[in-house]
Amino acid sequence: TLIELLVVIAIIGVLIALLLPAVQSAREAARRAQCTNNLKQIGIALHNYHDKFNTFPLGGVNGPDGGSALWNGRTNGLNWRALILPDMEQNNVYNALNTNVTVSNRAGSPDPGAGFTAWVTVMSTWLCPSDGENNNGLRPSAVPEGQYPMGTAPIDPRTGQSGTLCPVSNYAGSFGDNYCIGSLTMPGGPWETPVGTVLAPGQRRIGHGGFWGTNFAEDHRNGRGGKLRGFFDYRTNQVAGINGTKDGTSNTIIVGEILPYQTADSNFYMLNGGTAGVTVPINWDTRYYNTATGVCDDGRTFGSAQWNCRFSYASKGFKSEHPGGANFLMADGSVHFLKNSIDRFIYAALGSRNGGEVVSADQY
Repeated sequence: TLIELLVVIAIIGVLIALLLPAVQSAREAARRAQCTNNLKQIGIALHNYHDKFNTFPLGGVNGPDGGSALWNGRTNGLNWRALILPDMEQNNVYNALNTNVTVSNRAGSPDPGAGFTAWVTVMSTWLCPSDGENNNGLRPSAVPEGQYPMGTAPIDPRTGQSGTLCPVSNYAGSFGDNYCIGSLTMPGGPWETPVGTVLAPGQRRIGHGGFWGTNFAEDHRNGRGGKLRGFFDYRTNQVAGINGTKDGTSNTIIVGEILPYQTADSNFYMLNGGTAGVTVPINWDTRYYNTATGVCDDGRTFGSAQWNCRFSYASKGFKSEHPGGANFLMADGSVHFLKNSIDRFIYAALGSRNGGEVVSADQY
């Protein structure tokens, strides 16, 4: 009868409603497993590199002056991801790079199109399947919702113009618990110990001199004095290895997840897009920008103090689309899922190689 048919349809509808969350949960579990496997592959490549050179790669290749060469095209500016491509069986991509010139199109580069072939090639290992916004590794270049490489995209030989796409990755190297914001945007981020604070004995701090792992002082306007506390420096040519990881490789983060649509400079190849830090809470949301003006509401792009904006330095934290946390690769090659609720001092301690903090596995 019609009533029986309606009852059957209603029962089927209820069963589908009950089943869908389980299906979605299973799909996410599969995506998270793939993401974990990606990080393990990256870990193997990093250790292969370490076996050859007794150190992990530079966070970013810069000139000996540590500064001006980056801005005038006299260095290739490649970050650690590019340097381990041969250890991930990606020799063809690596060989497509001209390491004698800047990979992007910067003023002063003698060959602004040298890196175009590699520029538009993105390997799935560098992309988390849970991120539906990574556009399969190629997001728009130099537009408010896109990516900002150091300069512009290489010249597309088909058009003679700069390319319109920028390669991205969902995985960034850790510069540890160095200041992510600090004096870059005074008075610093709300999660960091303010610059210049003198702590009483026994008090813990979050944020150390050397923004983004550089060797600049706590107040970067006052010369050198900082030191890389994680593994990958932004631009001052510091390197780190297993021998200098006194806190233990199993207790130190080397790579974690990021979301390019929430970070305006997470490009794959250039050194400005290769790192993130642990002084910003896990999964801090920075997707915002003013669609009408293309900047933050405070009228600025990079360096904005609007901490939910993708142009602020707060966007340089680790984050993912996995519910409740993000995946992290430790320096021993293991992968751990860290929850959003992790104690912020423990999280900062996991970012330092030799901070001397006591951290047990049951704390994260």
